[in-house]
Amino acid sequence: MHWLLSIDHALFHFGNRTLSNPFFDWLMPILSGEGVPWLPAAVIGLIAAVVFGSPRLKICGLFMLLVVAIGDPFIIGTLKAAVGRARPCIALADDIARLPCGGYHSFPSAHAANWFAIATVAFFFYRRSAWFLFPLAAGVSFSRVYCGVHFPIDITAGAILGTGYAIAILLGTQMLWSSLGKKFFPAWHEKVPSLLNPQPATRNPQPAAPGAEWLHLGYVVILLALLARWLYLRSGILDLSGDEAYQWTWSKHLALSYYSKPLGIALLQKFGTFIGGDTAFGVRFCSPLLAAILSFIVLRFLARETNPRTAFWALIATLTVPLLCVGSVLMTIDPPLVLCWMWATIAGWRAVQPDSKTRDWLFVGLAIGLGFLFKYTAALQLVCWIIFFALLPSARTHLKKSGPWLALVVFAICTLPVVIWNSQHGWITLTHVAGNAQLDQKWQPTLKFFFEFFGAQVGLLNPVFIFAALWASVAFWKRRKEKPLWLFFACMGLPLFYGYWLYSFHSRVQPNWPVAAVPPLFCLGALYWHERGRAAKKILIAGILVGIPIVALLHSTSLTKIFFGAKLPGDVDIAHRSRGWRETALAVEQARREFDTNSFIIADGYGTTGLYSFYSPPARDAVGSPQPLVYCLRSGKPGNQFYFWDEYDYRAHRHGENAIYVDHLEYYKLEHGWIWKWLHHEPLNYRDVPLPEATPKVLTEQFESVTNLGIREIKIDDGRIFHRVQIFGCYRLK
Repeated sequence: MHWLLSIDHALFHFGNRTLSNPFFDWLMPILSGEGVPWLPAAVIGLIAAVVFGSPRLKICGLFMLLVVAIGDPFIIGTLKAAVGRARPCIALADDIARLPCGGYHSFPSAHAANWFAIATVAFFFYRRSAWFLFPLAAGVSFSRVYCGVHFPIDITAGAILGTGYAIAILLGTQMLWSSLGKKFFPAWHEKVPSLLNPQPATRNPQPAAPGAEWLHLGYVVILLALLARWLYLRSGILDLSGDEAYQWTWSKHLALSYYSKPLGIALLQKFGTFIGGDTAFGVRFCSPLLAAILSFIVLRFLARETNPRTAFWALIATLTVPLLCVGSVLMTIDPPLVLCWMWATIAGWRAVQPDSKTRDWLFVGLAIGLGFLFKYTAALQLVCWIIFFALLPSARTHLKKSGPWLALVVFAICTLPVVIWNSQHGWITLTHVAGNAQLDQKWQPTLKFFFEFFGAQVGLLNPVFIFAALWASVAFWKRRKEKPLWLFFACMGLPLFYGYWLYSFHSRVQPNWPVAAVPPLFCLGALYWHERGRAAKKILIAGILVGIPIVALLHSTSLTKIFFGAKLPGDVDIAHRSRGWRETALAVEQARREFDTNSFIIADGYGTTGLYSFYSPPARDAVGSPQPLVYCLRSGKPGNQFYFWDEYDYRAHRHGENAIYVDHLEYYKLEHGWIWKWLHHEPLNYRDVPLPEATPKVLTEQFESVTNLGIREIKIDDGRIFHRVQIFGCYRLK
C-alpha cells in the first residue's frame, strides 16, 4: 500500500506543480466550478429537458438527476466519511491550493463521480455525447488535482464509481420497469417498453384504468420522498431546534397535558425515539411519516374529484413549497395538526353528502379532536364549519340529524386530558396562550406586522403557488353555488389564513400559525386551475422552478457555496436555529468539567435546557432521573414546563452545590449592505453588540458568589460562528 501512496503523491505533485502554467491557472478553477455556477445551470438545464424535451430527452434528464441524487450523498458521501482521507491541501505542506480546501474528506472525488455518472447516462441515450462529455468529465476531474483539493487516486476512484453506479442504476431501473412496469403502468409500458431505448411500440396499447398510471406514480413519489427524508434525517445535517429538544424532555415525563401544548407531541416523540432511539432521527422519525400519510390521502381525494394526472402534479407542487417541506422533516406540533386538519376536511366532505352516514361525522369529530391534542388551533376548524353551514343552505339539513352533534361530543371527549390537567394546575395554559396572542396588550393599529406576515407567507409558501391560491380564493366566489367543493375547501382554509392575516393588525403573527390552512387552499387552487389548461401548466412550471432552489437551500444552506461562491455568515444563516447545538452542548459540558466535575448546569431558557440535555451525553443519561444535570433558570412564576416538575427545582434539591450558568447571547449584527460584500467575497464588518450584564442579578440572589468564565464562540463549517454563549461559575447554591 505504501508504494501505491508514493505513486499517488508523485502524480499529484506532477499535476499540481510540474504542469503549472498561466493558462491552466485560469482554466482549471473554472472547470472546478470557481466563479461558474455549474450545478445551478445543470439543474436548470435538466429540469428544462424534463419539462420541454422529447420523450428520450425527458428520460435521459430524469436518469441524470437520479444518479446524482443517489450517488453523491449516499455512495460518495458515505465512502468519504468511512475512509476519512485528508485532502492534499490539509495533508501536504507543499500543496499549491488554487481553491479553498472545501472540507476535510478527500476520497473519492464527488466532482469526478458526478461528471462521469452524467456522461455515462448521456452515452446510453446519445452515443455521440461521449465525444464531448467524457473529455469534459476528465477535465473537471484533473482540475481537482491541479487546484490542489484531491489526489489522483481520489479522482480515479470517483470516475470508476460514478460510471459504475450510473450503469447499475440504469440497468436496475430497466429491470424494474420490465417487470413492475407491466403491472402498475401498463399503458405507459406498452408505449415505451424500454426506458434505455424509448421508441414507440408498434402494437396498440392495451386499455387500462383511466389515469391509473398517474396515481401509481404518485404512490412511488410519496414512497421515495418518505425514504429520502428519513435518509436526510439520518445524515445529521441538522441538529434539533430548541422546541424539539424541549418537547423531547416531555416524552420522558408523559402527562395528560403540558404548560404550553397538549400531550400529542410527547406521545409522537415517545414513539419515534422507541423506533430510532434518543437521536435526532428518532425525535423526527414521525414527521416524514405524517407527511407521507397526508400526501397519500390528498392524492387519492383529488384523483377522485378531478383526475389522477391533476392530483399527481398537485403532489409534485407541494414538494416545492418550503413550509410544507420543512414541516416534513422537523418534529413540531404543526405536522400532526396539518394531517388531522386535512383528515377532518376530507372526512367532512364525505359527511356533508346526501347519502352520508353517522360514522362519517364521527370521523370528523375524531380528526378535529386528535388535532386539538397536538395544537389548540384545531378548535378553530369548528369556526370554519359554522361559516360553511352559513354559506351553503343545502348543507344545513345535516344539522337536523345527530351526526354533527355527535362529532362535537367526540371532540369534547378528546379535550378532556387538557381540561383535567389545567384544572389541576390553575388553568395556566389559558394564561400562556393569551400571552402569546398578546391579548393583554393595548391595541395600537399598525401595518408593520401585516406586511411582515404577508412577506413571510410569500417566501414560505412559494411565491408562484401562494399567489395562484389567493387568486383562486377570490375568483371561486362567482361559482360557489355550482361548485360546492370549491366553497368547502375555501371555508376550511380561508377563515384561518385571512383571520391570522387580519390579526396581524393587532400584533405579530408567527409565519407557521396558519399552516393548517395551506392544504385546503392548495386543493382549492388545484381545483380552480385544473379547469384553466395552459395557464395551469405555466403556473406549475414556474412554481416548480422557483421552489426547487429555495427548498434545496432550506435543506442544506451550504449550497450557497455552489450557487453564490460563498457560504452565508453563521449569524444570518437561516439554519442557525438547528445547527451548531451539538458543538455548543459539548463546549458547555467541557466548561462544567473544568469548573467543577460535580457541578450542574443552569440554562437561560427552556429551549437551551432541552438542547444541552439532549446533546451532552451525561446530561442525556440523566433526563428522566430524579436528579437531572441540566436545569432551566428558576424564577418565582411558571414560565415553562420545567416549573411543574419537582426534580427540576434545583433550589430544592441542589442546596450548597456549585453550578455553571449558560447565557446564549445575541447573534452578531452585520453592517448594512453586507450582502453586496458577501457576494463579492469581501471581508464583512459587524456592528457593535453590547455585552451582557457582567453578573446577572438572579444568580447573585441564588448563589453565594458568581464569577464570569468568559464567552465561547461556537464555530462550524470553515470557522463560521453559529452561536455565542457566556458562562458564569456559580458557587454554593443558597
